[in-house]
Amino acid sequence: MKGSIAMNTGKQLAGLLLLSTALTFPGVASAQETPEPEPEQVDEQDLDPADEQLDDTYEEPEISIPGGGIVVTGRRNRDVTRSSAQVVSVLSAEEIGRTGEGDIAGALGRTTGLSVVGNGNVFVRGLGDRYSLALLNGLPLPSPQPLSRVVPLDIFPTNIVASSLVQKSYSANFPGEFGGGVINLTTRAVPDESFIKVSMGVSGDTETTFSNGLDYYGSDYDWSGFDDGTRDVPPALQNFFDSGLRIGDLSVADQGAIVKQLGNPNLVLVQTVGETRPNFSGGITAGTAFDLGEGRMGIIATASLSNKLRTKVVTSQNPFTTDLQLDRDSRNFVTDNRILANAMFGIGLEFDEAKFRFTNLFIRDTLKQSGLGFGELPLDGDSLITQNTGWYERQLFDTQLVGELNLEDLSIDLRAGYAQTQREAPYEYEFVYVRTNQANQDTGDIFINVLDRQRGSGSVAFSQLKEDLYYMGIDVSYPFADWLSGTVGYAFTDTERYSERRQFLIDGGSIPPGVGALRPDLLLGDAVIDLYGLGLSEPTQTDPAFQADLEIQAGYAKANITPAFGLSLDVGVRYESATQSVATVARFDNPFVSLANTSLENDYWLPGATITWEASDQLQFRASASKTIARPQFRELIFQPYTDPENQRQYIGNPALQDSELFNAEARAEYYFGRGNRVSLAGFYKEIDNPIEPYVSIGADTSFTTRFANAPKAELFGGEFEFQVTKPLFDWGATGWLETKQLILVTNYTYTQSELKVAAGDTTRIFTAGVGPIENDAALFFNSGDPLTGQSDHLLNMQFGFEDQDKLQQFTFLLNYASERVTRRGTAGLPDIVEDPGFTFDFVARQELALFKLPLELKFEARNIFGRGNFEYQQVGDNRIEINTYDVGTSFSLSVSAEF
Repeated sequence: MKGSIAMNTGKQLAGLLLLSTALTFPGVASAQETPEPEPEQVDEQDLDPADEQLDDTYEEPEISIPGGGIVVTGRRNRDVTRSSAQVVSVLSAEEIGRTGEGDIAGALGRTTGLSVVGNGNVFVRGLGDRYSLALLNGLPLPSPQPLSRVVPLDIFPTNIVASSLVQKSYSANFPGEFGGGVINLTTRAVPDESFIKVSMGVSGDTETTFSNGLDYYGSDYDWSGFDDGTRDVPPALQNFFDSGLRIGDLSVADQGAIVKQLGNPNLVLVQTVGETRPNFSGGITAGTAFDLGEGRMGIIATASLSNKLRTKVVTSQNPFTTDLQLDRDSRNFVTDNRILANAMFGIGLEFDEAKFRFTNLFIRDTLKQSGLGFGELPLDGDSLITQNTGWYERQLFDTQLVGELNLEDLSIDLRAGYAQTQREAPYEYEFVYVRTNQANQDTGDIFINVLDRQRGSGSVAFSQLKEDLYYMGIDVSYPFADWLSGTVGYAFTDTERYSERRQFLIDGGSIPPGVGALRPDLLLGDAVIDLYGLGLSEPTQTDPAFQADLEIQAGYAKANITPAFGLSLDVGVRYESATQSVATVARFDNPFVSLANTSLENDYWLPGATITWEASDQLQFRASASKTIARPQFRELIFQPYTDPENQRQYIGNPALQDSELFNAEARAEYYFGRGNRVSLAGFYKEIDNPIEPYVSIGADTSFTTRFANAPKAELFGGEFEFQVTKPLFDWGATGWLETKQLILVTNYTYTQSELKVAAGDTTRIFTAGVGPIENDAALFFNSGDPLTGQSDHLLNMQFGFEDQDKLQQFTFLLNYASERVTRRGTAGLPDIVEDPGFTFDFVARQELALFKLPLELKFEARNIFGRGNFEYQQVGDNRIEINTYDVGTSFSLSVSAEF
């Protein structure tokens, strides 16, 4: 214990020292550009009037990334997509606004090769979220999700993001966990002038708003996403947690006293809501800038709150045989109340030779869930009613300082940060009532719950997660000659996660069937508990808590070489040394001997190179190659059950997983014709050793549990096509009202093919409780030739817009298509579980107007206009069962904002 305290104290002191160092040497606030040679003298008569991208007034998006930032290789243009030494896509604040998306995950889903899966997980080129890397101002972020080490991007509202950069080719200044690409979000910094912007909006959808829904009372402050203390762990249960005893120990004399404190009607009584209200949101953003001595200081702050409801009726079926004969057929009515609160405070300071940005971000994402399921068991003839209630709090706090010192030719970048995420899920209740439908039973036609796990059950779970991340980095850049510049850097990250889940089954003693017909809050009434001796058992007592750690030290060197005019080579190598561990935490005085521990220590040399040839002022070619890695995520290693409230999937980790290693290659051609107009064509290839794939196992009750295993090898290849054109209507002779209008067409398409490689004799390590890791034949879990999970063969995005060049007036149609993709691998002869996203079609309109001389912005959105549903299923021949299928409906929103 003393050693643990000393270690924690040392890390806290280290974090303070890192922060004080960064405060002493402030660094990068925006993208660094290497010194460019003096531009050629160009005769205006030699310029094509259409080539407006050469105009120096082109507004470059604000970008803040590590290691010297965006290196400009073009001679005169300022278009980041074109001039970067790497393959990048940049969404500016203007482009994010055009999509109308409320969160950055939705906006990124319009980018070439990107798709959004589930709750804000962004997949790059069909690779799962483990192959994506998310940064904020160039610094890593911890995740508040047990299912992911990568923070879900749907918790970032677009109003705090100045730009979003997606880099698909690897460069050594980025962390080595680089599979599909890196997503870097840059927050807003120094404003040009003082402003205050206030916004509010309402929204709804055809499946939820003004229709029947479900809810439970909870606490008085649930609307805000904060609990008033109602969901605190009750005193009797907390005393049990602190005692170090097991629930079955004789020393735990009065289990009934604990059960009595678990039956709060405000937390277990689900009720019908006759007309579900619309959603609402509001926010305020303010900023100012002023001179400070010889520099300029900017301050920006923002806060917002949104409260949204969604009701879905989910068809969920379980197979009993490999030809998909049904064992369970359920319809689950679920109402999710999601409350997202966020605040950001940032300070930017700019001098001639120094810039820095100090950013503090707070995001709280709360889900209040009420569910009522109706199921049939065709083989047994029973009927079920299942009631679920839950409250899931995800919270992120991040403070960081990034900066740049320019000492004549020498440039020094410094970065330091601390972030903490927390997830609390108290009182996850589930009650199951059973009707036997037996005519020879007195209660055969009544739903009964006698809490014996044969004819009814009840359970409650408490889980918590806390993750701390410390980060620091330094980069030094120097231009050795007009044709050569170099950068060396060092980065350190330390991530610590504590995860605990305690689940209790309520034991009914000898409850008679008539009493078992009571609703859940009465079933847990004091009189029933005392009369029938209700008690508790704990199925999670084997491994209830885990401590996970990942420490990475990295050094790198890279150079940008211009051997000839129009030719540029960006080459570098990164060395990473990492220690990753997962270990059980003793919560009892007499702990079980656990085998569910992981210890990985690996060192890697990770080279990467990109060559760019500017064949003409409008045409350029790129080619890149690199080696990268993908480490197992904590959720994939921790041998602890977890149910995702978004889709009710149960997961459990595999402590025997190993790192994946990737080889990446790409070639592309880009043609630019006029400002903002471009067309590009690319091909890419990836080879992955030991890719981690999710698969499903079937329990005794035929329920699915998602687990993880290393497949032997996988290959992925494909191509991308992107086309963007802006056409002013005055070019076509338009006059009057149309003279200031322009048409915008943005379309991108990605084709991807992947396949697993499984040869005779290949094995995979599977963890078994009480036994530990066991070598298994890989062919039992993977079929050679199957695609990687999460990979769609086809991704298509299209935007067609009509907007004014002199004022804010935009009308944009957005189309998105993703073909079928495997979400989980089937085993034991069962087919894979497949998701079919299909087509969605949206419309966004933005218009500025003045009301009593007050400038306003109106925004109207219609999403999923054709009502595309969510389809997830298994299929064998003509037999198909639905795993997670429901109608989504069309959503509408109207918002107004005023800027002062």
